[in-house]
Amino acid sequence: MHTAPKGRNLVGIVPISGKCSKFSFPWPDYLQPLREGLLALERSIYECAYAGCDSIWIVANDDVSPLVKSRIGDYVMNPRYFEEKDFVNHKHLHENWIPIYYTAVSQKDRDRRDSLGWSVLHGALTCFITSGKMSRWVSPTKYFVSFPWGLYNPEVVKRYKSEIRGPESFFLSHKGETVRDGKFLGFTFFPEDWILLKKNIKLNCTGGDKSVPVQERWSSRNFTLDKIFNLDIIAIDKKIEIDEYYDLDSWDSLLEFYGSGLSIPRPSKQFMKPYFLRRKDED
Repeated sequence: MHTAPKGRNLVGIVPISGKCSKFSFPWPDYLQPLREGLLALERSIYECAYAGCDSIWIVANDDVSPLVKSRIGDYVMNPRYFEEKDFVNHKHLHENWIPIYYTAVSQKDRDRRDSLGWSVLHGALTCFITSGKMSRWVSPTKYFVSFPWGLYNPEVVKRYKSEIRGPESFFLSHKGETVRDGKFLGFTFFPEDWILLKKNIKLNCTGGDKSVPVQERWSSRNFTLDKIFNLDIIAIDKKIEIDEYYDLDSWDSLLEFYGSGLSIPRPSKQFMKPYFLRRKDED
């Protein structure tokens, strides 16, 4: 066996690069507060943690990554610890930390392929290459993608952790629509799917052909999620319908969320506190 067993390493991908802000605020849309003490980006981190991810990769370019890192930190605690800590002895033995890594879209892809969907593929590729250089046993066997622009209860994935980590694909759905229809809903894909998704982008992109008008070159930078992920050759094995869903794609939708009865739970302060990796010489 040359790779880790199926379900061994689930990697969370949170793309925040490749999408223009719609609200014209001094901060990016993914830093929009959803309730007291909870930002849209933090909702995605929470979702990845509840999905059972072994690591979380945030795709953020260099101009925003310092701000994001100061808020999110280098790792978070597995939420299961907070559910069990009052019922076990030696709590420190049950601590399970989830590392958070930051990667920027390659300079050669910016203003060419850097759509939101491309950020997903870039994060998956960076994780695959980096992990493979350390050991084949830590290579990702599956990816779970969470979009900060999707507004729904992140705890919905908690009861489906075994399916998310399992050998079949998993998609969240609202009114029958998934990420394949352009919705900012969580889903999974496998390393072998990456090749098919990358090929789909290349086949549909106009590229840098100088015979094409300048404004029409590198069309993939404007590809929406459905344009990239709507591939029939990648099956949807498990589709879970959620009742309430809103998004950050327009001001009207955000107002609809604020006026709805949807209450996104806020994780404990111990979970949300940013934890940073410290070198021994800093102690």
